Amino acid sequence: MPVYQCRGEVPAKRHTQLRRAGLLLAEEVMGLEGFSGDESILYHLRQPLGYEPSEEWRAIERDEWVPGRHVHHHLRTQGLPPMGDPVLGRRTLVWNDDVEVALCHSSQPMPWFYRNGEGDEVVFVHQGQGVVATLFGDLPYRTGDYIVIPRGTTLRFEPEGPQRHLVISSPGPITIPRRYRNASGQLLEHAPYYHRDCHPPGALRTHDEAGDFTLRVRIRGGLQSYRLRHHPFDVVGWDGFLYPWTLNIADFEPLAGRIHVPPPAHQTFEGRGFVVCSFCPRKLDWDPLAIPIPYYHANLNSEELIYYVSGSFGSRRGVEAGSITLHPSGLAHGPQPGLVEAALGRTETDELAVMCDTFQPLRFSGLAQELDDPGYAGSWGLAGA
Repeated sequence: MPVYQCRGEVPAKRHTQLRRAGLLLAEEVMGLEGFSGDESILYHLRQPLGYEPSEEWRAIERDEWVPGRHVHHHLRTQGLPPMGDPVLGRRTLVWNDDVEVALCHSSQPMPWFYRNGEGDEVVFVHQGQGVVATLFGDLPYRTGDYIVIPRGTTLRFEPEGPQRHLVISSPGPITIPRRYRNASGQLLEHAPYYHRDCHPPGALRTHDEAGDFTLRVRIRGGLQSYRLRHHPFDVVGWDGFLYPWTLNIADFEPLAGRIHVPPPAHQTFEGRGFVVCSFCPRKLDWDPLAIPIPYYHANLNSEELIYYVSGSFGSRRGVEAGSITLHPSGLAHGPQPGLVEAALGRTETDELAVMCDTFQPLRFSGLAQELDDPGYAGSWGLAGA
């Protein structure tokens, strides 16, 4: 989020001495694009090194499903049992070189620390609440939050009760769309949310603790585990533009129009080769001849993945909270038979959904095959479905 933040103790000028009780603190510059992108400067009680590998690097294995037909898909995720903690419980559904989408239905605590060293993450909290403890401070989260985590952030989820997350990760940055920001980074008047809606970390808890701590780092398509002799959250102060933050989907202000407003109006984040959109409750088109649900359209060079959160989705039958539809490139899609006529005269919608549109084809995991509803492709009455 392009807004300067400062927490704790920092010296008057960067790259100068900062001491606590006579101890010279260790300055760490954490930045992107070779000192040209966003960065933050952190001050540690100890040098941020001393990693001792505790096991061999382990590749993240994906079992790929290659469907025998190129058709639309409906993945029913509601019945997935809880598995693991908020990181190790993640199960990949689809991916390409630009983005990975995973589900996490977890119920276990997370006694170890995690760092994604190869990409940014956006975690949508469908159900659950808690705190993401980070070296930047505590980041409370609740149902409906997007948790935006820049690469390299050391963290630990401290969940309160069962959790249901949709996790979008990418080796490229995941940012606020450029068209929403001016040259200084301030969100413009037409943006669907404002800085007041974006919540950076709060209290900075400095841990001066010796012990035996585990850090797992995602890197090179795998996980490397390290043993640390001191708590990794030993930061006494930091400032800069790079840090995790949250945005609740209820604070996204949807646009309405006299006739249908297309999906780019609902864009929330942008990434390299994909976008994330929020479909929120809103007033529908008010022209007397308007058709207040999406028109038929063909994703000629993109894949449309929609995660249904709550409410009723006017152009779909049979979807439920936790459903995921995926409409692949090269095929037209739109309202199922009878829904256009049924929608005429509607004045508002209560739908809540998260969409990830990619510009390269997505690959399916074995889990996607398990969850796939084979009858969905025939719900338009397609021949041979």
